[in-house]
Amino acid sequence: MLETAIIGGGLCGLALARSLARQGRFAAVFEARQRLGGRILTQHAASGLPLDLGPAWFWPGNQPLISGLLAELGFESLPQHDDGTVLHMREADAKVERIAGRFVHGDARRVAEGLGALVSALAGALPDGRLYLGHALTEVADAGDHVRLTFSTDSGPRTMTARTVVLALPPRLVAERIRFTPALEPHVVEALEGTATWMAAQAKVAIAYDSAAWREAGFSGNAFVTHEQAVVGEIYDACGPGGSPAALGGFLALAPELRQAFAAGLPMLMDNQMVQLFGSAVEGGVQAYQDWAREPFTCSTRDLAAPAPEHVDHGPPLLRRPFWEGRLHFGGSETAARGAGYLEGALEAAHRIERTLPRPATQGETLAVDVDPNAACLARFTAWVGSRNDGALDAYRRHLTRDLSTQQRDQLTQRALLAAVEGVFSEALDELAALPFVMDDVAVERGRSALTPLVQKPFGVFLQTLLDDAIAFNRTSCALSNFPTEHKPDKDYVQAMLRDVAAAWQDFSRAVNRVLLAKAAGGATPAAEPAASGARVIPLQH
Repeated sequence: MLETAIIGGGLCGLALARSLARQGRFAAVFEARQRLGGRILTQHAASGLPLDLGPAWFWPGNQPLISGLLAELGFESLPQHDDGTVLHMREADAKVERIAGRFVHGDARRVAEGLGALVSALAGALPDGRLYLGHALTEVADAGDHVRLTFSTDSGPRTMTARTVVLALPPRLVAERIRFTPALEPHVVEALEGTATWMAAQAKVAIAYDSAAWREAGFSGNAFVTHEQAVVGEIYDACGPGGSPAALGGFLALAPELRQAFAAGLPMLMDNQMVQLFGSAVEGGVQAYQDWAREPFTCSTRDLAAPAPEHVDHGPPLLRRPFWEGRLHFGGSETAARGAGYLEGALEAAHRIERTLPRPATQGETLAVDVDPNAACLARFTAWVGSRNDGALDAYRRHLTRDLSTQQRDQLTQRALLAAVEGVFSEALDELAALPFVMDDVAVERGRSALTPLVQKPFGVFLQTLLDDAIAFNRTSCALSNFPTEHKPDKDYVQAMLRDVAAAWQDFSRAVNRVLLAKAAGGATPAAEPAASGARVIPLQH
């Protein structure tokens, strides 16, 4: 039996599998397609230039996870070429406008080898026998202490079992393609169906050329075409370093049904539009084209039927909770608390799930004799903290509901968040007191136990996640839509919440130290302790 079955061989699934493999844990990835990568798809021009037909960019300034992973794996990146000039076609028969001083891409960078190389690197880090292609999950059944998985394969149905399953898939595909036994609760299905798959119904083209003639003519390669007959709506420079090898990339403006209707003539239409923008020097480039709306393992029927929504940076908090007593987890970029739909979101989701997956080596009632007892206690405590976010969010929602039902109107979020945090802090002190730390060799300096900062450490992620989840819940709450300050808290209000949490954190940290000092003293609680006690505010990003 597998420890963890990861469904979906995109960035989220592969990053999670790599992380678990590095810990020596038994996880396998199941992918419905005959290739890995999900929405990452890289083709190569005859020149060898990688052409990314899915995501291509990352932004180091606000996407630390993908930036860090690429650096860790030794990938080179190049800045997206953007000199501030943009071409704009507003009318089909009008002259092309040239606009200066408009930088389109910010600090965007592209992976020099193409993002397909990242997929290969992650997959290559897995032990043999941990990747299953052509396995489309059709059913998940809760079997008590494990889950039973049924796959559709070319050779017929296949059943496997695992202690836990991670669905690293777009939520709408989960709702549309997978049967659950027992059935998911209606509000969970609603959350899955209501979470649009970013770029699912889009199409992308990359066109390779012998040279970057647009650069030679003084153009950046950036262009927008917004008239009713537009074929490619947004265009960018997709060249290699220094402009060679040469290519342009673009996103189709045509709706999925029109792309299908004009499929035979689409290459000519795209070529003609490039010539309209950049001149005859770009005629006849070699096209690589991907229509994601025709990918059944990316685009759900709901994604295809509904107009593309505006990008939402966070997924529903509900989908970040484990289900079936921790045996079922929802992943994929669209479930992320930050960067949903992007590469960053895929990694954020993978990190979250890694933290919440059960850890058999530290879950038992007794401690292994060959493990340092204090390290084992800290591992158990860290796992306990990592499992508290779901309950804390539930507590937050209960406090909100109670205050609303009693006609409270002011500081709803602030009070509910503080109550949820203080509840977990209280439980944490009980959990800490019950752990069998061996205090004989634990140093105490200036009234502070050396274990105190180690006990504090896991709360950074917990507090950040709870704050993100609370704000995300508020944004989707109909009940709070009549309270603009609560529905979308501004920066000042968030800072007020953080001040409350910081004060509670200081009190909690002092209490942690008292518990540890009492253990060192054989159970006698010290009458006093220095006020500082090393309790510092954990930095939260908001």
